[in-house]
Amino acid sequence: MTSTAQGPEHDVRELDRVTIRFAGDSGDGMQLTGTQFTRTAAVFGNDISTFPDYPAEIRAPAGSLPGVSGFQLSFSASDIHTPGDAPDVLVAMNPAALKTNVPDVPPGGAVIVNSDAFTAGNLSKAAYASNPLTDGSLKQYKVFQVPISTLNAAALEGLDMTSKQVDLTKNFFALGIMFWLYERSMEPTLKWIDQKFGSRPVIAEANRRALRAGHAFGDTTEMFHETYRVPKAKLPPGTYRNITGNEATALGFLAAAQAAGRPLFYGSYPITPASDILHQLSAFKSFGVKSFQAEDEIAAMGATIGAAYGGSLALTGTSGPGLALKTEAMGLAVMTELPVVIVNVQRAGPSTGLPTKVEQADLFQAVFGRNGEAPIPVVAPATPAECFSMAIEASRIALKYMTPVIYLSDAFVGNGAEPWRVPSTDELPDISVPAAVKGDGRFLPYGRDPETLSRPWAVPGTPGLEHRIGGLEKLDGLGTVSYDADNHHRMTVLRRDKVAGIAKDIPDLEVFGPDHGELLILGWGSTYGAIRSAVERLTGEGKSVAHAHLRHLFPFPKNTGDVLRSYKTVLVPELNLGQLWFLIRGTYLVDALAYGRVRGKPFRISEIVDEANRILAERS
Repeated sequence: MTSTAQGPEHDVRELDRVTIRFAGDSGDGMQLTGTQFTRTAAVFGNDISTFPDYPAEIRAPAGSLPGVSGFQLSFSASDIHTPGDAPDVLVAMNPAALKTNVPDVPPGGAVIVNSDAFTAGNLSKAAYASNPLTDGSLKQYKVFQVPISTLNAAALEGLDMTSKQVDLTKNFFALGIMFWLYERSMEPTLKWIDQKFGSRPVIAEANRRALRAGHAFGDTTEMFHETYRVPKAKLPPGTYRNITGNEATALGFLAAAQAAGRPLFYGSYPITPASDILHQLSAFKSFGVKSFQAEDEIAAMGATIGAAYGGSLALTGTSGPGLALKTEAMGLAVMTELPVVIVNVQRAGPSTGLPTKVEQADLFQAVFGRNGEAPIPVVAPATPAECFSMAIEASRIALKYMTPVIYLSDAFVGNGAEPWRVPSTDELPDISVPAAVKGDGRFLPYGRDPETLSRPWAVPGTPGLEHRIGGLEKLDGLGTVSYDADNHHRMTVLRRDKVAGIAKDIPDLEVFGPDHGELLILGWGSTYGAIRSAVERLTGEGKSVAHAHLRHLFPFPKNTGDVLRSYKTVLVPELNLGQLWFLIRGTYLVDALAYGRVRGKPFRISEIVDEANRILAERS
């Protein structure tokens, strides 16, 4: 809190940052509610970070604890990196949502509940022995009991709708209350309603009424004594839009295809949490994008290799279980040396695991998960907005080095959202690679560029470039089938050295904080926000702690060893049981410390701060 001012009817309190969590049944529209609040905050100009959290089952039993869906967002007047450790405000639409989420609310936090939902049946489904709204168990919170269902139904009286249809709009009543509390305009959401339900006027009118009724309730009730104002953030100049990681991934690959002057092919089989990329790219037919929903993961990978052979920027997307199915054909892409990008939006495993939850446990699979010596570069975005630039980087490496590349995102990055500065077209790098043409001499389909060791891209149909393609070992240069032992060794080494040489062509590992000292916290992927926030807090307390974050995981940046050896201790927090830690120790012989968590949830800032303080105290 920074200041308090007296308004005409209530106090207005100015805050630097607010974290809200919407929670309810999986059919209550919590993802939509959170998304609409996020968009409104983005239009206003706040910095934003979000964390959608929804059930793994398609339709868990209504009112049950496994069926709770949540959406946490943090919006701020300053630069933020995470959706917050704990919600300042919890909006709980039923007892199950309250029970599963209220332990995360700090004492003194606000809890807004739909009191109509606290019936004997719903309390029983949530395993409550008594009603928490009356038994005193919530006395450490500021509880606001709002009969949302009743008030919403009254606002929709006279519309030709069933009671079930009326009930489905109550999330917009709750959204209206939150818009009033945080002085947010309803206009962006009202426009969205018109666009979404323009062909269904009764549904559109119902949602408009629900939203306005919730806003009016906040304005007229004596329940709330103040509203809250979070000023605009001071972001660098530019045009911004709110974007999720999966949206940024799709736009990044679209931009990469334009920058490469190549048509984009995306072959995929739907799988959580990567399906949104297929949905996004299928809308870009006007840009020449060919999207292909395959019958299975193997077919998607095979079609993508074929598209690369035909001269396209070829892309396929999946999650960990799908990557396992693509593995054999990925080896074919290594052998044929074709530019294919494989997107893995990781989720919690093994097997089906927790398909809607976050984990970083596919790093070993990405680096090692193929038969034979089959090296593939691996890159990983750290934030939702960064998915755009890292998609271009994955494409650049694939095209320049004629190699498959794995783009390792995860559910937290892919589903989370933040402001993204829209680049101008002249900011995009030129990543074009010319196709091979027939020269005067004999065409060598596996001849090597002396700098990159890449082979030429011989597009079928070009006269004089006919050559053998397939999974059998190639004769160096000519590409015909070869069973010669020395040739096999030579080609294996060439493929290895080609990928290893990429280390000379990627940015050095950067360090936030002191360039040497007591503790370096090293991360990758979606742990970025929690680590950066923790290090900012620790350095603000005068402690010798720095942060480095890897975007290139195979090969590592060439200065990685020097960075690691500049600190007495290296801590590696990751959402697995120590996969990057294992690679770092094995590659650089650094006695790093692992800090792994596999709970299906991202790190809290406080967890990393506490672990860092423990290590500093132990080693002082």
